[in-house]
Amino acid sequence: MESMKKVSIIAHSHWDREWYLPYEQHHMRLVELMDDLLELFETDPDFNSFHLDGQTIILDDYLQVRPEKKALVQKYITEGKLKIGPFYILQDDFLTSSESNTRNMLIGMDESKKWGVPVQLGYFPDTFGNMGQTPQMMKQAGLDVAAFGRGVKPTGFDNVVINDEKYASQYSEMWWEGPDGSKILGLLFANWYSNGNEIPVEKEAAKAFWAKKLADAETYASTDHLLMMNGCDHQPVQKDLSKAIAVANELYPEIEFVHTDFDTYLTGLKEALPADLSTVTGELTSQETDGWYTLANTASARIYLKQWNTRVSRQLENIAEPLATMAYEVTKEYPHDSLRYAWKTLMQNHPHDSICGCSVDEVHREMMPRFEKANEVGKFVADEAARQLIAAIDTASLPENGIPFVVFNTNGSEKTGLATIRLEIKRLPFASGLPETLYQTLKAEDFPTFSVKNSKGEVVLAEIKDDGVEFGYDLPKDRFRQPFMARYARVEIPMEAMTGLSWETFMLVETEKNLQEASDELINELEGTMENEYLKVTIASNGILTVLDKETNHTYHDLLNFEDVGDLGNEYIFKQPANDQPIYSKNSQATVKTLNNTASYGEIEVTQQLDIPISMDKRLEEEQKAVVEFRYRKAERSKKLAPFTLTTKILLEKGSRQLKFTTHFDNQMKDHRLRVLFPTGIETTVHYADSIYEVVERPNTTDSAWENPTNAQHQHAFVNVKDQRQGVTVANFGLNEYEILPEDTTIALTLLRSVGELGDWGYFPTPEAQCLGEQVVEYALSFHGSADAVQTYHEAMTFQVPFSTYQTDRHQGSLPLTHCFADLEGEKVALTAFKRNEATSEIVTRVYNLTNEQTTFNLTIPNQTPYVCNLIEEISDAKPTKVVAPYEIISYRWQKGN
Repeated sequence: MESMKKVSIIAHSHWDREWYLPYEQHHMRLVELMDDLLELFETDPDFNSFHLDGQTIILDDYLQVRPEKKALVQKYITEGKLKIGPFYILQDDFLTSSESNTRNMLIGMDESKKWGVPVQLGYFPDTFGNMGQTPQMMKQAGLDVAAFGRGVKPTGFDNVVINDEKYASQYSEMWWEGPDGSKILGLLFANWYSNGNEIPVEKEAAKAFWAKKLADAETYASTDHLLMMNGCDHQPVQKDLSKAIAVANELYPEIEFVHTDFDTYLTGLKEALPADLSTVTGELTSQETDGWYTLANTASARIYLKQWNTRVSRQLENIAEPLATMAYEVTKEYPHDSLRYAWKTLMQNHPHDSICGCSVDEVHREMMPRFEKANEVGKFVADEAARQLIAAIDTASLPENGIPFVVFNTNGSEKTGLATIRLEIKRLPFASGLPETLYQTLKAEDFPTFSVKNSKGEVVLAEIKDDGVEFGYDLPKDRFRQPFMARYARVEIPMEAMTGLSWETFMLVETEKNLQEASDELINELEGTMENEYLKVTIASNGILTVLDKETNHTYHDLLNFEDVGDLGNEYIFKQPANDQPIYSKNSQATVKTLNNTASYGEIEVTQQLDIPISMDKRLEEEQKAVVEFRYRKAERSKKLAPFTLTTKILLEKGSRQLKFTTHFDNQMKDHRLRVLFPTGIETTVHYADSIYEVVERPNTTDSAWENPTNAQHQHAFVNVKDQRQGVTVANFGLNEYEILPEDTTIALTLLRSVGELGDWGYFPTPEAQCLGEQVVEYALSFHGSADAVQTYHEAMTFQVPFSTYQTDRHQGSLPLTHCFADLEGEKVALTAFKRNEATSEIVTRVYNLTNEQTTFNLTIPNQTPYVCNLIEEISDAKPTKVVAPYEIISYRWQKGN
């Protein structure tokens, strides 16, 4: 006897928190939706449940306006009517950091459990592609199914999948295998998450509706369990859904229509799954489509958002949390509430339409205060922790005639580069005279001669500069604010391979003469070169660089070539106009100027001027208003040109393998894209990029179905091209889009994309997406030999996290002047978390394997014992190991004692 076909109807509303309307417009509609839901639960006992879109922030947003409804919300969560969690928000997983993706689960599940039971489903209905490590991450959060709307090509029964199609599936159900071998059930919304939206009650309309919807679902379903998603973006609840389901059951007695929830549906589905499900692997980014709607270009929309997101993520993950974790050993206190507040504030910017930069201007304007708020909390937490730590460092043994200061490397990896600190060398409090008099007194004094000594009393290489007189103030914990005038010195010390999670103490000492030994300067102005132990850089008259990697003796040519092209696309998708010719900086003369030439570092400024069109021509606006799809637009770039000036500072530091760039420009042009090109000359078919807990291997070429002439990709800290002999790594700060160009296997890094509309389903002007005004972008270049690519990955990650530096005084304490708090051995792993568990305040660490090979690591913290835990910090039965499988993520909770 054949089983009865079952249609599971799940009521929901996909709630983009902000998108084509400003946040508060969506917010007020959310309040209406929740009011309607609560009333419906009261009046319709047959209305089974409502899926609250997998994100607990909806509860916060509703109760912010309707706090008196909290008890009623709790009632219906307890009764199973409101289905919540397991995430805090629905993020874009490629544009938020590894730890941000984890904290979204950690906080979402924690908040879900305070209300009730989270839905046991990794819910990614509209992320713009899905990260390859999703299977491992879901399993480490206790989930074995993920639902998603994009990334896999459904083929259905008329197009049977062949074995080598990694990103296509015959069915809407499939196995999804991560790079580490973790496997979960994948549920594709093959007919979108609105396939059961607005079900008719009237019988003739219902017949027509179900005839189409059932046929559509059956095209892809692997079982007799058909899923109908009753809702869509910001969809009001269907109040007569119970009647509509009753009509369906009357019309189709051979089919069972039920109003249900995901947990119930998945239980039945799993029992009926066939043996011939396809397996998709790794990243799901629509690789087997025409390439136009992968939405990868959201990585370059409103780059200022991505820069701010990187800044705040690094401040919380790599500065505030590590410092606070170390300071706990002194204070026995950890700012859990402050950090949770900062994380939640940051994650309010992580929904896909927010961080992707593909909303109206009002949305992205409101994001900026959230970034700033979260960042200031992170800075406060870091400064307080550093103050507490430094107060416990025993500086009493240092000479009396100096000014002590401490340098922290809060990265998990060793770091090379300049540590910069502004030291107060003399203070005059306001209580001692008129501010103007104090200012002039300090300004008139000669700037002393200084040297820097380490904690052993040895003179170290440093650049020391007069940094002027300035007003300042202290905010003591026990009395009123203390204003003053002070004279400052700026000190720059080249730190070479400073150990991760460590600190070193130095002294600024006044001397009769500079005590440091004379060393060669890094710039040879006559030859137009800059050179250190590892690199020799030659700068041509057009600003193009030639770099000799002295370790491999390989020379790279034509580096730092800027490219500008037109863009008639939108916030989602780049589209170069037909017949548009790129404009290159290599075709113009540059002005080259030495800014700093010392033994510690050399810094050169290169200024280039490109004459580029001021915008697209007038046809673009008409095509936008008419909602002409970008692929069919005929607009071209304007014939009117204007100068576009690029000023790039090139920095080479002593002991560093990395060449660093800061490019500044005042963008007054519209509808264009700016990239910087680094030809590698390396013949290879694949490249590597920093993604979520993964250095992912991606092909340089596209699938045969691909029509888009470009193939932009996502990255976080770096992209790498290599062969068996050498390689090139381009690091970045908040520049999340790159492309590998076939000519000379060039790494093209997007620095700016200026567009004037949102795109998608209508015409939404976004003049602020043109990103007019002053812009500053930072990136870096490293080279490696056959065996040390991973070293450049660490350099790229630490490029995003500066040294933390603090002035102190002489005092007694229990901590040493120089100390490594935790020791991580094993270059092929990266540390992403160094924090404390919210319930126990135990240290939590997380590492992942940077390679596709088994490797070893050893992480030790004195007087602490590690216990394996999962991503949501639940201790497991597994034993700590020094062996890490390819792509494996390993988390520990540490308990006092050995």
